[in-house]
Amino acid sequence: MSEVSENTRNVNLDLRINGEQVHACFEPYKTLLEVLREDLGLPGTKHGCELGECGACAVLLDGEPVLSCLVLGVDCAGREITTIEGLPDGPELHPLQAAFADLGGSQCGYCTPAVLLTARALLDRTPNPDRAEIKDALSGVLCRCTGYQQIFDSVEEAVLRISQGAGEEDRG
Repeated sequence: MSEVSENTRNVNLDLRINGEQVHACFEPYKTLLEVLREDLGLPGTKHGCELGECGACAVLLDGEPVLSCLVLGVDCAGREITTIEGLPDGPELHPLQAAFADLGGSQCGYCTPAVLLTARALLDRTPNPDRAEIKDALSGVLCRCTGYQQIFDSVEEAVLRISQGAGEEDRG
């Protein structure tokens, strides 16, 4: 549902965020980044360059990474938006999050939400990526702290953990 209020010229929109229907009312010129952070109180998506160059604002839109600073909020009606707040399934960390914590995949942590979501999209379409595929998938998110080695190692460790977890479920 999308409607523009005549009094305030705001858009009233139902969005699907992290698996839940959410009603939002915001100015029609706002980017998805602004709607998520300012209007919906989801601060995990980070402001970076706001020019689409750094990748810090990446979220998943219908399962694919997008730069939320370049997408208008009004264009997201009827689409599935996943932010870092929606990455874990329940109280447990997603294997990517656990691997990043264990291997030091994040330093300052500013780019980490975008890296984790982008890596999640990669693993959803390529369950066992090699190092080159990981590098390629994450190339759009800039990190100034880690030099990327720990990030790539963390993604590889998550792949291992996910595959071991799937094997345990198959045996159980």
